[in-house]
Amino acid sequence: MFLEKIVASVKDRVDALKAREAALYDLAKSQGPVKSLAQSLRQHPSMPLGIIAECKQKSPSKGWLTDHYNPVAQAKGYERRGAHGISVLTEPEFFAGQLTHLEQVKQSVSLPVLRKDFVLDPVQIFESRSSGADAVLIIVRIVDDAQLRDLAQAARDVGIEILVEIHAPNELERAMTIEPDILGVNNRDLDSFETRLTFSLELSSRIPQDVVKISESGIQSSQDVEQIRRHGYTGILVGEHLMRGGNLLEALQSGT
Repeated sequence: MFLEKIVASVKDRVDALKAREAALYDLAKSQGPVKSLAQSLRQHPSMPLGIIAECKQKSPSKGWLTDHYNPVAQAKGYERRGAHGISVLTEPEFFAGQLTHLEQVKQSVSLPVLRKDFVLDPVQIFESRSSGADAVLIIVRIVDDAQLRDLAQAARDVGIEILVEIHAPNELERAMTIEPDILGVNNRDLDSFETRLTFSLELSSRIPQDVVKISESGIQSSQDVEQIRRHGYTGILVGEHLMRGGNLLEALQSGT
């Protein structure tokens, strides 16, 4: 399975980080308060929903998304066009990401910044916060219950928000046990990589109303956004559409 290949490569990165765990923890603890991504998503006076706009160069399912990747310029453009947060892909082997991309973006925008990667171990939480991330992605599918609790505890210990992502209905209960700052419902099947927007719509009634919840993947039009808004979501995360030059941010600003 493709996901297993990604996780295996992440384990190698985790092993390399372990020698620096104490130093990364101390550095993470020394950071000031985060800019709250959850709060930013709730505040969207000029948009129907909160928007997390993503910087990524490559996708395993779609290939290279741009020939001229400049994450800082991309993030600044998102900020000018009304985004409420920036997501930065940092996974190096399959998405061509780098942690330095996140560090550069964080220094260049005033918005909260999410580190999007495949997080398995608390040392990655410490690395994320020490690199300036305000929030970090945790994918329920790739961790067991003990890992999930450990990651949540590590995040709260160093003051970073967690976006907990699910890809199937049976993952919702597990996600909610750690009281995520943000719940992400990803419409992409991790086995087939197909997207189905109706997954978010079907799951919405099972998610408590007070949860900051976002829909991810396969969102390309203001009509898609309106469907998601009507089902009670706080926001959306959009990557591929924007990286390919899509105008969803402009369309939402203008109400078209």
